[in-house]
Amino acid sequence: MQIVAIDKLWPHIFTLIIITEFMLGNLSNGFIVLINCIDWINKGKLSLVDKILIVLAISRIGLLWEILVNWFATLHYPALFVAGTELRLVIFAWVAANHFSLWLATILSIFYLLKIASFSSPTFLYLQWRVKKVILMILLGSLIFSILNMIKMNIHIKDWVDKCERNTTWNFKMSDFATFSELVVFTMTMFTLIPFTVALVAFVLLIFSLRKHLQKMQLSFKGHRDLRTRAHTTALKTVILFLLLYATFFLSFLISWISETNQAKLVHMLCQTIGVIYPSIHSFVPILRNSKLRQAYLGVAAKV
Repeated sequence: MQIVAIDKLWPHIFTLIIITEFMLGNLSNGFIVLINCIDWINKGKLSLVDKILIVLAISRIGLLWEILVNWFATLHYPALFVAGTELRLVIFAWVAANHFSLWLATILSIFYLLKIASFSSPTFLYLQWRVKKVILMILLGSLIFSILNMIKMNIHIKDWVDKCERNTTWNFKMSDFATFSELVVFTMTMFTLIPFTVALVAFVLLIFSLRKHLQKMQLSFKGHRDLRTRAHTTALKTVILFLLLYATFFLSFLISWISETNQAKLVHMLCQTIGVIYPSIHSFVPILRNSKLRQAYLGVAAKV
């Protein structure tokens, strides 16, 4: 009886944690949007990095809402994931929110690389000179990836729904849904690895640029604590935190899917709870790293 009571208690505990993460994520992302919009209204213009942060924060809010709705739907309305229309809505919402959250964070990493790193390569210098066009082209390219991803997902969903209509037994549906979910996870993995790899390459190039800069500073006997060194260090910390948090998010998603197929409900709920850390906590990183956002946050904290 005690074990049964504990099993019934765990969903409520994880739900409370997810709601807390949801509130923190919405507050931090909403803060980024609010401060930048106020600055935009006051100055009449906004820097490229602030525009990226606004859209990134909005996408994170969308991802958090999708995760919360999906959580309650899984707990209370699991039959929604068997119907074709509802399944399309859930998967497409997840793909869109996760796509923009990941790609915009990757674009932010590329922006830091082009603005801070120093290489003598003509190609790199050309990209630095046209950083706005580079960001725009990457964003448009990511939209193409998103469309291809959704087309691929829609094909999987259509095939699964057609098979379910021809074979209406519950056992067939569940076994076929396992195959369908494997295809979905494989597709999402492939489309996720591309931006994650790009961000990883940006991180490695920033390390090489910092090493090159420090060697120059040693030769000129000026020391290491200059503005460019601090800029490199800040960018590296920002990118590595993004990589670590997103890796945690993605691994928790995979383990959650594996545990769900093996009917390990406790592990499934635990991984989903851990996964929400990425869109909720990562938004505090630009607040603490960006001088304008940090000053606004300290001002609000002082008043509170």
